[in-house]
Amino acid sequence: SVCGDPEYDQMALDMEALKIKMKEREKYLLGIPMEGIPMVNQETGELLAFDDDDNEITRCVVEQWIDNKDDNFYDEVTAALRKTIASKREMVNQMSILKPYSFVLEDEERENIAELYVVDDDTVIIDKELMEGLDKDLNDFLNQLLA
Repeated sequence: SVCGDPEYDQMALDMEALKIKMKEREKYLLGIPMEGIPMVNQETGELLAFDDDDNEITRCVVEQWIDNKDDNFYDEVTAALRKTIASKREMVNQMSILKPYSFVLEDEERENIAELYVVDDDTVIIDKELMEGLDKDLNDFLNQLLA
């Protein structure tokens, strides 16, 4: 290392190993099969849920979404659904769905808009954006430890 400190060298090695593990974990999480796939239709306000085999599980109409032409429509829907799932997290975790599973938001053309909720045996991610910038945060943390 620059300073020749064995403790610093070990911490740097540990941080690199952690980064590798996190990238492997992210690849794993991206491969998790989806159980519930909500689909939102901006024109009709319909919210439909499908299982892995594209069988419809349920549907409803959200009146506030009917003919909503806002450019940030899907961002607002994503935030609302994540907030709802988070507020009902205990109930969601009690559902009889085999782990791993995830809820993914799709538009009416079945294009993936956002991952809403990802679960495996040890991890729950409600907002993938929480993982963004993690490398910088780890480096900043290490720098603070060494300062």
